[in-house]
Amino acid sequence: MTVAPGPWLRLSALAAVAASLLAVASGELWLAHRVLALATLPPLLAVAVAAWVAHRPLLAPSLAALALFGAAGLATGSGPVHVGLAAAAFAGTLVAAALCFRGEPAANGPWRDYVALTKPRIMSLLLLTGGCGMVVGARGWPGTGLFAITMLGLALACGGASALNHLLDADIDRLMGKRTQLRPVAAGRVPAPRALEFGLCLSALSFVLLAAAVNLLTATLALVGNLFYVLVYTKHLKRSTPQNIVVGGAAGAVPPLVGWAAATGNLTLPALWLFLIVFFWTPPHFWALALLLRENYAAAKVPMLPVVRGERETVRRILWYSLCLVPITLLPAIWGPVGAVYLAGALVLGGLFLALALRLARLVSRPRAALVFHASLAYLGLLFVIMALDPILD
Repeated sequence: MTVAPGPWLRLSALAAVAASLLAVASGELWLAHRVLALATLPPLLAVAVAAWVAHRPLLAPSLAALALFGAAGLATGSGPVHVGLAAAAFAGTLVAAALCFRGEPAANGPWRDYVALTKPRIMSLLLLTGGCGMVVGARGWPGTGLFAITMLGLALACGGASALNHLLDADIDRLMGKRTQLRPVAAGRVPAPRALEFGLCLSALSFVLLAAAVNLLTATLALVGNLFYVLVYTKHLKRSTPQNIVVGGAAGAVPPLVGWAAATGNLTLPALWLFLIVFFWTPPHFWALALLLRENYAAAKVPMLPVVRGERETVRRILWYSLCLVPITLLPAIWGPVGAVYLAGALVLGGLFLALALRLARLVSRPRAALVFHASLAYLGLLFVIMALDPILD
């Protein structure tokens, strides 16, 4: 008998049904109708992707519903045709949701492992930069309700991307020693189809929540960051080039943009400075970690820079990116929304971080690489906190 989808895919399907029903019912409310119609697509697409990979009985109705929604969007000028296609799309979504509840039940895995799939420690820094970006964009507190909804939506996007990263990296994790061998998917505690459904569900719900309760730009940015991390970095760059973390760092630089867009509804030049800070911070941060895990990456045949070019070249590039990073951190004070308090903090923190990078360049050692790695986390967090506090303290 066919194995039934898990609760996460069922939740995605029900979200698609609810959004499509509301979209059909809100036909006369133009803006709400458009937002709800767009909000239907991510959960329905999540069902289609999961169907393609693991649940083929769902593929036909989910693809049909997607095609019908697309046709309805193209037929907006013709009232009866548009309504008929939208109703047919809703029917297809309903069929796909119903099929999610058929089949033989399968193991889901412990709930603690689903928490681990979201990589809470990494998420905390992403939420910090996103939250501070939101405060900076608002030039003060943006409102508790808006802040909470935005952070929840961003957390769902980050958690969904991390869960899909666990799935795609399971083969690598099994080869990289004790640090990764016991991860939920690599160790087999969470079946791969369940990890896929969980990641897709969180990603889709993030878009629905942010599009409906914040704005479409914020939802789109969170989704773009999610897809870039999963499809560009995890699936391709990480396994193919030692520059993986340079280009892939763009994904980790998206949360400040999400926060800014949530607070302002747009992206202006100062938002770019926040993006560039995280973008240039990422290589020295991850290359310091890669120095510590060089043997593990080599065992898994992952072409990280220390494996391909050696320690000295890696340290040289850590120093080069750090030298570029510090002037970039000054841009928000020179051409941006913050002032003297942030400028002083950025200079002090940048000087300390550069000193650690220079110390590592003089003598490469595991303790010094570990210090640069851990200091980089504190550096970025404190930098964004001071940026957010600047309007209050200045």
